[in-house]
Amino acid sequence: MFIDRVKVFVKAGDGGRGCVSFRREAFVPRGGPSGGNGGRGGDVYLRAASDQNTLLSLRFNVEFRAQRGGHGGSNNRTGRDGEPLFIDVPAGTIAFDEAVNESPLGEVVRAGEKLLVASGGRGGRGNRSFLSNRNRAPREAQPGEPGQERLLRLELRLLADVGLLGYPNAGKSTLLARLSAARPRIDSFPFTTLTPVLGVVEEADRSFIMADIPGIIEGAHRGQGLGLQFLRHVERTRVLLHVVDASGTSGRDAASDLRTVLDEVRAYDPTLVDRPQTVAASKRDIVTTPDPLPALIREARRAGLEVTPISALTGDGLPCLTRRLMGLLEKTPPAMNEARR
Repeated sequence: MFIDRVKVFVKAGDGGRGCVSFRREAFVPRGGPSGGNGGRGGDVYLRAASDQNTLLSLRFNVEFRAQRGGHGGSNNRTGRDGEPLFIDVPAGTIAFDEAVNESPLGEVVRAGEKLLVASGGRGGRGNRSFLSNRNRAPREAQPGEPGQERLLRLELRLLADVGLLGYPNAGKSTLLARLSAARPRIDSFPFTTLTPVLGVVEEADRSFIMADIPGIIEGAHRGQGLGLQFLRHVERTRVLLHVVDASGTSGRDAASDLRTVLDEVRAYDPTLVDRPQTVAASKRDIVTTPDPLPALIREARRAGLEVTPISALTGDGLPCLTRRLMGLLEKTPPAMNEARR
């Protein structure tokens, strides 16, 4: 099950309390205070894990508490610091504080990268820390500070090299299944793909990750259809591949479909239209008359895009499409690391 949004409660460890103690030793007439400080509470971190691509593990395990700091002891012994707590999440996860709900706390993009989401409390001071010329026998100590607690909203933005965009039943899932070992659900009704699916496409000695994004419709940037559930995953793709049904059998206008998808992407985030993009005219093995391809090519040229006619069923045009995608990736920086504000 693909889960890309969860809410979890995190609580950093409380600081340990300081100790009130006095040194009493034989042959030591003025032992004085000897209470140690409490230890610091453990912090809570998000940590990107390379073996995860969904937030499913956090759907039912929604509360995380770090270890508290140890209490101070006599003979000036400082309490032990609490162990930090690491929550493993997929790379591309962004954390929001539900109490603030504005800009994100941060994100983890690369495997092993950590993000502090809750700070442990400081340990309280023992009575040794209150010793002064005016107070030679202090009998006070501090309690530890409470650890920070937060209700977090975690959102996953898939990290993919190529994102497939298009109307429902445009042939995106069939294309991904033909180019990779991924097995997305393929059927004849709209919105067959309800969650993004990743696949690895290999070309000679090179490879890239392709993401099948759920189909979009007009008004997707306002939440229509699967709307925002798909659009936030586009933010992290390096190259956008528009898959358009260019067979004419569906009764749709291929040029209009491409124009609508481009408008929806632009309305959601204008910077996305600056990404490298290309168009795949799909289902060219079942073309009707009149052929919708010439109108699609004219519409793509107005947007500065090239069109590659393909058939995912027969394999026609797929080597050319793969080479074109690889060429665009070679000219594109590796990762879109900035979370959308």
